[in-house]
Amino acid sequence: MNPAGKLSPAQDRFLRSARTGHLATADAKGQPHVIPVCYVFDGESIYSVLDAKPKSTPLRQLRRVRNILANPQVSLVVDHYEEDWSRLQYLLVSGDAGLLESGEEWARAIAMLREKYSQYQGMDLDQSPVIKIVPARFVPWSSRPEV
Repeated sequence: MNPAGKLSPAQDRFLRSARTGHLATADAKGQPHVIPVCYVFDGESIYSVLDAKPKSTPLRQLRRVRNILANPQVSLVVDHYEEDWSRLQYLLVSGDAGLLESGEEWARAIAMLREKYSQYQGMDLDQSPVIKIVPARFVPWSSRPEV
């Protein structure tokens, strides 16, 4: 089943166009960890690269990676905030995550991320794993009933 089929056209546009989301992972004991991420949605899956921004830990030792390897269930919250609360909205995506480290899908994800974020165009991502999220459930909320 195509998970994007659960989204309205406006929700699909919102998920594709938003610049950041907050990725929630949990370790094998259920200890949560939430971080902001850049991502891309292709209508089937969500991809986020472990990029070269400064980190104090090697990429494959990041807590989000260790958590995904121990417990692939994740959530991603994408939200829009304004002081005008009549314009608030969010989309909660729940699903399973894994790591892509090479191959066609990895290359396609990197290309889509570079297209969405100009910052990635000059960044060396050749050794960067990509987190792939396969959505199982979308929970949208908006203060505007038409969204």
